[in-house]
Amino acid sequence: MRFIDVHCHLGGDCYGNIPDLIKKIQDAGVQKIIAAGYDLATSELFAEYSQKYSAVYFTAGFHPTELHKLREGDLKIIAELAAEPKCVAIGEIGLDYHYPETNKQLQQKMFLEQLNLANELCLPVQIHSRDCAEDMLTLLKENAPLIKHGALLHCYSHSTEIALELQKLGIYFSFGGTSTWQGSKKARRTIAALAEDRLLTETDSPYLPPKSLYGTFPNTPASIPEILCNMAEVRGVPAEEMAETVWQNAHALFKKLKSPE
Repeated sequence: MRFIDVHCHLGGDCYGNIPDLIKKIQDAGVQKIIAAGYDLATSELFAEYSQKYSAVYFTAGFHPTELHKLREGDLKIIAELAAEPKCVAIGEIGLDYHYPETNKQLQQKMFLEQLNLANELCLPVQIHSRDCAEDMLTLLKENAPLIKHGALLHCYSHSTEIALELQKLGIYFSFGGTSTWQGSKKARRTIAALAEDRLLTETDSPYLPPKSLYGTFPNTPASIPEILCNMAEVRGVPAEEMAETVWQNAHALFKKLKSPE
């Protein structure tokens, strides 16, 4: 089986030696990983990793809780990074209302600016969406033309009903380690309800380890097989079939991934 992690983070010191990490990931059968930038520094770092390691692709963008780092001219640099051959999307971008000091207006403004940027560049987007379900649904419905090149809601956590509404816009959904946890009934319902051509696997490493590694840190993309097998079980299909479906879905969404072999 061939596996893919469509959303992880490779920055920081928690992983130790990056070449060793890449080998561990590939030994687990994970052939491609997409390292998601969440500010300018990580977008640039993951661009460097994509040049060093054949398995690594990346996204470039500003996460909603990192907007305090945004400076004039940064989105121009993001656009330049997005032109690189292995930048597959603008992201991760979106809304996050979890913290009480959240500036919702600023988040919505910058989310729309980055959606516009992705549309101008003919790229899909990777979307972070936390504690903002109704606003996210409304915003994406009202700006559907801006995501005509594709969109992923990563680590999907809203209701099944909202997922089915978003699916009508052609959006993809990725699920990570939390979907394997014993109490993950909502995620399991959503995985079962979505069309098979909308499903993707991620880890959001170094966070959110799967059930077998619960409580450990860091999580890594080597966890993808466990996440995939759980998804296959929920869907009632063989793991081999689910793995190939996810592989094809990833390449359908992220056109700059090398074509499936």
